[in-house]
Amino acid sequence: MAELPVWFSPLTPLQFLRRSARVFANRTAVVHGEQRYSYAEFAERVNRLAWALKRAGIQPGDRVAYICPNTPAMLEGHFGVPLAGAAIVPINVRLSSDEIAYILNHSGARILVLDTEFSRLVEPVRGRLERLERIVLVRDTEAPSALEGDEYEAFLRTGDTTEPEWTLGDEGDTISINYTSGTTGRPKGAMMHHRGAYLNALGEALETRLWSDSVYLWTLPMFHCNGWCFTWATIAVGAANVCLRKVEPARVWQLIEQEGVTHFNGAPTVMISLLNDPAAKTAKPLRKLTICVAGAPPSPTLIGQLEAIGAEVIHVYGLTETYGPHTVSEWQREWDTLPAEERARLKARQGVAYIIADPVRVVDDQDRDVPCDGQTMGEVLMRGNNVMTGYFENPQATAEAFRGGWFHSGDLAVMDPQGYIELRDRKKDIIISGGENISTIEVERAIYQHPAVLEVAVIAIPDEKWGEVPKAFVVPKEGMSLTEAELIAFLRERLAHFKVPKAIEFGPLPKTSTGKIQKFILREKEWQGYEKRIH
Repeated sequence: MAELPVWFSPLTPLQFLRRSARVFANRTAVVHGEQRYSYAEFAERVNRLAWALKRAGIQPGDRVAYICPNTPAMLEGHFGVPLAGAAIVPINVRLSSDEIAYILNHSGARILVLDTEFSRLVEPVRGRLERLERIVLVRDTEAPSALEGDEYEAFLRTGDTTEPEWTLGDEGDTISINYTSGTTGRPKGAMMHHRGAYLNALGEALETRLWSDSVYLWTLPMFHCNGWCFTWATIAVGAANVCLRKVEPARVWQLIEQEGVTHFNGAPTVMISLLNDPAAKTAKPLRKLTICVAGAPPSPTLIGQLEAIGAEVIHVYGLTETYGPHTVSEWQREWDTLPAEERARLKARQGVAYIIADPVRVVDDQDRDVPCDGQTMGEVLMRGNNVMTGYFENPQATAEAFRGGWFHSGDLAVMDPQGYIELRDRKKDIIISGGENISTIEVERAIYQHPAVLEVAVIAIPDEKWGEVPKAFVVPKEGMSLTEAELIAFLRERLAHFKVPKAIEFGPLPKTSTGKIQKFILREKEWQGYEKRIH
């Protein structure tokens, strides 16, 4: 490989750890129960992992898969795997065995790092894993495993503490492959490159005011878009990472006090569960909380509730294909004096592109920009440093997603005169009732205004007269009663009558591990026997 010029250094998150291990050597990098690793110790463990992988036969361009919750091993993988020249494949721990087998085979992962709690997902399909050569077992709990594999700590001991020599010649090399949810067929592997991971991590740190004195609590799964790139962002600035295997609201509030947490992230449903836990009423954070919300559009009601406890809410939006967050509801200081309800409404918008990305567009069916009037709806298009390079071994899906030189998100939004976007729906979620478009997000926001509502999801259901009409699935707050008639009467005062749900069902909602409500499950039940709207 030719020597790189003096004026050029390829951008990679690996530079973050190299710097922080030197500058913040004695500062706490990782907290996990009673475990504490300094930055120097964390770097040594990462080096050991990289050497161990190389000695196990991992070559540049190979893939190493992880099925782990938020533990030190998962964080170490985000540096050790690329340091060995490979790409990390983080896998959702709530997928089925069949889905996991598909991802492992499709990605061609040669090594799997597996937390023993999730061995039960791999055991039934071990014989179908065609290219998997080795399993490394992380024993973070007492959960047993019937699989044969190396013990993680023993595997690390086969490596050296010194950093292996590495040179990244191409910033576009793949650092991670993140598989989409696969609700419309087999999941697709979005390829993230070193340059994008580096820049998006810095974007996260910039937008959330993350710095060396910050304490980040891992309420967001690291396997989800690499924890929205916070796996790299926290290390970039020398912050402390507080690991959390499972989001249990009381435990979250305990850690916020105990560890002096300053930042955490999650979907609106996660925030709702935290706010409605009894521990929220007595919690006394030692420091101001900065909460990053994404995964589904948060309602102004939720944003107002989070700000009422003294937290600063940063609303971001993106997809797996954009490394997680791509836009932010950038705050303007002149809005500080507005009434709380108006501030929350403004912050509920999805906003403008990160500083490291190109401006987003909202276009019609012919890819023409719609007017910036806050009313005309179109599809959100993206491009820039934090867009995937494509879907792994799926050129047809890549070409479709990148048609016209932009990434097509599949999300519908409007753009206001300031250039801020506000989501109206996913293309597959929009309700077309008697020729009228109904935004499920608009209906859900109205429902969230009712004081007895904890969570809600609105979908289209079949209707003989109108083709389809809205139906709401509602979770009431604990100890509060709500009837269908009461809620419909409440909504008729806030929505055009054709937008009011024609039916309301009370009960729990199906969710992903990151807290997203799985509307496709609700749709499948309602549209059984019909040919359309099963997405």
